[in-house]
Parts: sequence; C-alpha cells; structure tokens
Amino acid sequence: MASGERDEERFDGFAPAAFAWFEQLEADNSREWFTAHRDVFEREVRDPMRALLSLVAAEEGGAARLARQHRDTRFSHDKSPYKTRTYGLVEERPGTLAPLYLEVAADGLFAGTGYRNLAADQLDRFRAAVDEEVTGAALADAVAAAEAGGVAVFGEALKRAPRGWPVDHPRVRLLRHKTLVAGRRLAPTRAGIGRDAALAHARATWAAIAPIVAWLDRHVGASELPPPPSRFRRAAG
Repeated sequence: MASGERDEERFDGFAPAAFAWFEQLEADNSREWFTAHRDVFEREVRDPMRALLSLVAAEEGGAARLARQHRDTRFSHDKSPYKTRTYGLVEERPGTLAPLYLEVAADGLFAGTGYRNLAADQLDRFRAAVDEEVTGAALADAVAAAEAGGVAVFGEALKRAPRGWPVDHPRVRLLRHKTLVAGRRLAPTRAGIGRDAALAHARATWAAIAPIVAWLDRHVGASELPPPPSRFRRAAG
C-alpha cells in the first residue's frame, strides 16, 4: 500500500463499469437517470477519483480538490445538469504554481498540468519571454519535446498574432496563447484502467510536461494584480 493510503481510500484503478457509466450518462443526461445510477457513480467513479487525487497529493504535496459533478448552467445555453467527465486538481504544490489535473471520462484517463489562467501581467511576462530569443527558444524546445512524447500542448489562444506582434514571428504559435497547458489521455481496455497503469500514465505525463512548467514558473510566475470580481457578481451588479 502506498504511503498515506488507508484501506477505505486505496486507489485500485477504474473498472469497466466506470466507463460504461459515462457512456450511458452521455446518452441520457437527466436528473432521473443520474439519480437512478448514483450508486454506480459514487462507487466506480467518484470514490476512485477521490482516492487517486489523495494519493497524488500525498506523493507530490499540495491539496486535492474534486470538482462537483453538477454543471453550473446559470450562464450556459447547455442546460444538461451533469458533467460528462469527473475531474479534480492537486493544488498548492510546493515550488510551483501549476496544479496537477486528472480527469476520467468515457474515453479514458487524462492527466495534465500547466498554467490554465493568465492574468494581464502574467500574459505580458509570458509574451516577453517567448519573444526573447534564448528564453523563447527554450520554451519552444520544451513544447516540441513534450509533443514528440505524445503530449498535447494547448490552451486558450488567439486566432492570429496578438496586436503589435508580427504575424511571421518565429514563435507566433506560442505568442498566440493566452493560457498554456498540456496533457495526455490513456484509453481504457476491456478491463478498464488498473492502478499501476493509471499511476504510470499520470506520472510519465507530468514528467514530460515538467520542463514547460519549470519555464512558466521561472518566467511568468504569480500575478501581482488583484483578482477580478466573480462572474456571478458582475452579472448581479
């Protein structure tokens, strides 16, 4: 048993029933169906994901947080009540601002990390470092290495170069980014995704992304701006 795991919290992987549950939810995303199959969700999806997050937090440091399954539909045209993926974060890790992300859905287990939100001052520092030849080339090399290992590098991005930047900049692809994250998915087998396969996948994925995260921590870092008001408060105001 891994250090810090109690019997009731042990992570044993995701059984085939977990992935079947997601497929059925996609076919009938209703409160009636979810209520009738809540026990399967809790046993096969929620509890294993909670145990996995707790295990990672014990190994890596930080705080585990499992997102709620209900969707916030107040500002969405899509009124389906439940997310078709279950995910969580390990946040507040020592030495980095990047949380570790884990998600399970019908198509498997996704592991990722990166800077998923960039405030205006962070974005300014990001673009300045991408523009500078030495630091920009270092990030481009880290991204290329991750992608060569099967990791997808993505995030919110502009369709063209930011205003004031040349469209033929050698690293225009990176300059277009407003956030920068990366990850990789492991598809389930007929036996699901076992403990060893899940942990090996997550650890290897995060290791492949580590040079990108180190670059972001060094050249972007934390925002010094006050946080913006919540969307709900803006709407209510």
